Amino acid sequence: MNKPTLPPAPPRSWSTPLLVLALVALVVASFATLRLDLAAFFTPEAVGTTLEFLEGFAPPEMATPFLLKTLNAALETLSMSALGTLLAVIAGLVLALPAAGRWGMPARAGVRMLLNVLRSIPELVWAALLLVAAGLGPFAGTLALAAHTSGVLGRLFADALENAEPAPEAALRTNGAPALSAFFYATLPQTLPQMLSYTLYRWENNIRAAAVLGVVGAGGLGQMLKYHLSLFQMQSAATVVLAMLLLVALVDAISFALRRALTR
Repeated sequence: MNKPTLPPAPPRSWSTPLLVLALVALVVASFATLRLDLAAFFTPEAVGTTLEFLEGFAPPEMATPFLLKTLNAALETLSMSALGTLLAVIAGLVLALPAAGRWGMPARAGVRMLLNVLRSIPELVWAALLLVAAGLGPFAGTLALAAHTSGVLGRLFADALENAEPAPEAALRTNGAPALSAFFYATLPQTLPQMLSYTLYRWENNIRAAAVLGVVGAGGLGQMLKYHLSLFQMQSAATVVLAMLLLVALVDAISFALRRALTR
């Protein structure tokens, strides 16, 4: 009895080892060119200065008027992140359709280039640019978050649409369903849980970003932190930092619970 012939082994790919070697070389070159002096962090002078600086933050400011002011700033930061993420979801969905190749390859290339530009500019840079047009306050911060997050979510949504199974939508189109109806009833339900997960994750990131955008005058907790640090009011700054930590922890917990509910 003849033994079954085994299929030939697939050709070995060298792309992965070469990529790993390139990353290792990049890390080694980074350490070689940055001239890091890690020992300077552990000198007696550095340790003493750090401890003296940290002692200025204790105890945090706990006066009721200041706590109410901090609460209002925290709500402003939360509103900036939520509204900025919502605007980014709408823009990301609109841009994801042509970026997924549904309007032809020229439109796909052009929209993906636009998404690259949007997400390559950090939120702080967007805020600095939009402060000129929108003025100081949370409006510029909200637009900055929306601009950067639109580029991120647009790319993620487009990839999710491209990876969706095309057969259900094609079956509806074959049976006479309009293109828009086939998309909403066949393709969108496949990708919606993944899109919601991406949205919640970006909301977490935007909370952190919104807390920092105030440094350039975009309102919220960041603006309070910059104000009190510039006046060396360390105890007030400590209260603002604690409010940032609590706000981020709260949003992380909410987002984690929602993501678990979506994956059940």
